[in-house]
Amino acid sequence: MNKPLAGKKALILGLANDRSIAWGIAQALHDQGCKLAFNFLGENLEKRVRPLAESLGAEIIAPLDVSNDDQIASFFNTVKEKWGTFDILVHSIAFANKDDLGGRFVDTSRAGFKLALDVSAYSLVAVSREAEKLMPNGGTILTLTYYGAEKVIPNYNVMGVAKAALESCVKYLAADLGPNKIRVHAISAGPIKTLAAAGGISNFRDFLTTVAEKSPMRENVSPEDVGALAAFLCHDSAKHMTGSVIHVDSGYNIIGA
Repeated sequence: MNKPLAGKKALILGLANDRSIAWGIAQALHDQGCKLAFNFLGENLEKRVRPLAESLGAEIIAPLDVSNDDQIASFFNTVKEKWGTFDILVHSIAFANKDDLGGRFVDTSRAGFKLALDVSAYSLVAVSREAEKLMPNGGTILTLTYYGAEKVIPNYNVMGVAKAALESCVKYLAADLGPNKIRVHAISAGPIKTLAAAGGISNFRDFLTTVAEKSPMRENVSPEDVGALAAFLCHDSAKHMTGSVIHVDSGYNIIGA
């Protein structure tokens, strides 16, 4: 079987369970030959992440809270000690208080706003800064966004603002890291029934129904669809692509209503 990413090493940040978008990406990269590393946040998530990571032969499984600079430094030191260098970073991390994902956006608290922007957007900057040091031969950094960064989506609220900031970060990071042949992209996936989305966003089923009814292709997307796009972006065929926000949403983003 052809494995176009054979020998490449990829860090997957943000895997939570086997319904995560990060899991779809991890499987796709593994199938194309990548060696993998994963983080986990706390003991409860480690119990979910470790068996999945081990099933893909992960060479690194280590704690990382992206809101803690010391943990970021420690995690990347672990990567350096084990691998020396790596090629791909997948940032699949976002968080907002559930209270801020409903009602009116104008009622977002200052603390809630800071938390959402820190975890969902600034964390990409923080990990990219460390990743650059271990990507001497170039590489690819991918993050996950959503259409709520571009248009007002009911109950998405502060997360939409955080994703808009994330998309802007992608462009500025692409400009900074491009001379070192490090490419940076955001994948804007259609709604996918992950545990985080279904449990955190009010009326999430309405998102799925709307895409299934109104998108040009009349169907929702899967983690595997996102994984296929991620694998392509990590391949040399995409070596002159950077700074992009690429939609995989059955074309929903082109519809005006």
